Amino acid sequence: QAQVVESGGGLVQPGGSLRLSCVASGFTFDTLGLGWYRQAPGKERELLATMDRSGGDTYTSNSVRERFTVSRDNPKSTTYLQIKDLKPEDTGVYYCRIGLAWGQGTQVTVSS
Repeated sequence: QAQVVESGGGLVQPGGSLRLSCVASGFTFDTLGLGWYRQAPGKERELLATMDRSGGDTYTSNSVRERFTVSRDNPKSTTYLQIKDLKPEDTGVYYCRIGLAWGQGTQVTVSS
């Protein structure tokens, strides 16, 4: 059974950093593209970044490109979203998608 599980969220002060992780199981991770998304309170889910199956082709939204970095470790069936210089507007639930499978999300709250 395919499963996608995010972790690494939490309460962070403005200017801080986080690394979100997303572990996949039950399917062949290295054959699938992936994406990271965010849903802020009261807003629609937005695409943050994508990466192809090899990690050689990435896309990052202009709105976060300077602060967000997506990566993947295929032997570990894991993708990461590194976030630096966190801002209050980064608050939301962060989701990972592997192929067509979604995780349950991890909450990130940026507040002093």
